[in-house]
Amino acid sequence: MKKRLIYFMICLLGGGITAQAQYTYTLKQCLEEGLANNYSLRITRNEEQISKNNATLGNAGYLPTVDLTAGYTGNADNSNTKARATGETTKLRGVYDQTLDAGVDLNWTIFDGFNISTTYKQLKELERQGATNTRIAIEDFIASLTAEYYNYIQQEIRLKNFRYAVSLSRERLRIVEERYHIGNFSRLDYQQATVDFNADRAQYIKQRELVHTSRINLNELMAAKDMDRPLSVKDSVIDVNENLEFNDLWEGALQTNASLLQADQNTVLAQLDYKKVLSRNYPYVRLNAGYGYTLNKYDVNATRQRSNWGFSGGVTIGFNIFDGNRKREKRNASLAIRNAQFARDELEQSLRADLSNLWQAYRNNLRLLELERQNLVSAKENHEIAKERYLLGDLSGIEMREAQKSLLDAEERILSAEYDTKMCEISLLQLSGKVTQYLK
Repeated sequence: MKKRLIYFMICLLGGGITAQAQYTYTLKQCLEEGLANNYSLRITRNEEQISKNNATLGNAGYLPTVDLTAGYTGNADNSNTKARATGETTKLRGVYDQTLDAGVDLNWTIFDGFNISTTYKQLKELERQGATNTRIAIEDFIASLTAEYYNYIQQEIRLKNFRYAVSLSRERLRIVEERYHIGNFSRLDYQQATVDFNADRAQYIKQRELVHTSRINLNELMAAKDMDRPLSVKDSVIDVNENLEFNDLWEGALQTNASLLQADQNTVLAQLDYKKVLSRNYPYVRLNAGYGYTLNKYDVNATRQRSNWGFSGGVTIGFNIFDGNRKREKRNASLAIRNAQFARDELEQSLRADLSNLWQAYRNNLRLLELERQNLVSAKENHEIAKERYLLGDLSGIEMREAQKSLLDAEERILSAEYDTKMCEISLLQLSGKVTQYLK
């Protein structure tokens, strides 16, 4: 008795642990976990940090460079010296002279034809573009995860529908089997009910695989360590926003769409490249200064050693008269500006087309959804009537199956319409720069 009690408690506790391990997620929780852990977003954020680290005065060339140098030189010489007056030759062997020097040198470009200031502006613009790239990646991620979240709900609802279909077929098979044994139904009716029951079970088994795949995809997007971890979502229906307005979406796209913002930044970068080419038309001014110490040691010289130390400095002013490439680079930079502007205009045009197409699909799906809701009511009533007639023996098994199939088809169509409408909604919000509202 005690062993059975212990075994029962272990099973109960084990069931409780399993239930606790399956955490229920809301869409916001899925997004928050994914935004924190997703590896692609981590890489994008690191790239943004790199562009931020590069946007410094020193990297632009505003600050001087300071070098500390030191060196040692030793010379071992052999020499023969012949005096002109006496003709006597003096031989010196292994004469070792030494030189030791150390110094600090400063080099500073004070003016470079506005090239330095333009470079700094370019680095700051690249920093802003890094933030824009991160925003694009985040919005794409939110759209992808939200779509997969509602796909998981869709697959769960479809699994529930197939489970219901299996229960209906099982009940029909039970009725046919009982009546077959008492002679009211033929063996053909019994075999047909068995075939339909097995077909529904096969659909149910296949749907379980699709649910599992969608769960794996969600875990992957959230960068879960266990891809196969149990997961359930709080929402049980696909909630469709039916209050979107085209004008609001288009105004939002023009003002906040991240891709348009990125195109504007590309235009600014092209303009800054043009200014850098023009900066060569100006002179440059460079300052250099230093402090050094030098020690010389002589082996046979009259002076045994000598040391020097002190400051040095100078200013260099120059002007490039001809480099052979300036006109070509100026023309190319001007064309690059025009191309960036054309790319921006083309992107806006494409954005308008995509928004218009998605809006039309969104409105059509809303109308289709309303129609399918009405069809579902009719299909449910038709199925109830057919069920009652079937129980009374006034309806054949094929006709009952047809009523059941009509109900399942109506549920499938309304589910597909809800999901398609939701996908249009997500895409419209992404184009208008408002997809982050799913985080609220």
